[in-house]
Amino acid sequence: MNKSQPTIRRGRLFLATLVASMALGAVSLTGCQVDVGGQTLPSPYYLQDDIQYFPSGPEFKLSKEAAALKAYKDELKGDAPCNNCGHCDNCR
Repeated sequence: MNKSQPTIRRGRLFLATLVASMALGAVSLTGCQVDVGGQTLPSPYYLQDDIQYFPSGPEFKLSKEAAALKAYKDELKGDAPCNNCGHCDNCR
């Protein structure tokens, strides 16, 4: 009986060590990046990730539309003579 008891203890110790090492390996191999409330929290590999750089755009987002509208107004002022219509800047 004395010989079988140390063998059982070694077997249980080996099994417990194996299960613990597998659990530790599974936890360390999976990333911890998670989405919580719309916010993405970083993974342990965030230092190796590629940096995404988006240059800042113009402060006024409608600059092309404003330029087109100004060109259209200038075109209307230059081409059509004013007949006191009350709609253009010359009539007011």
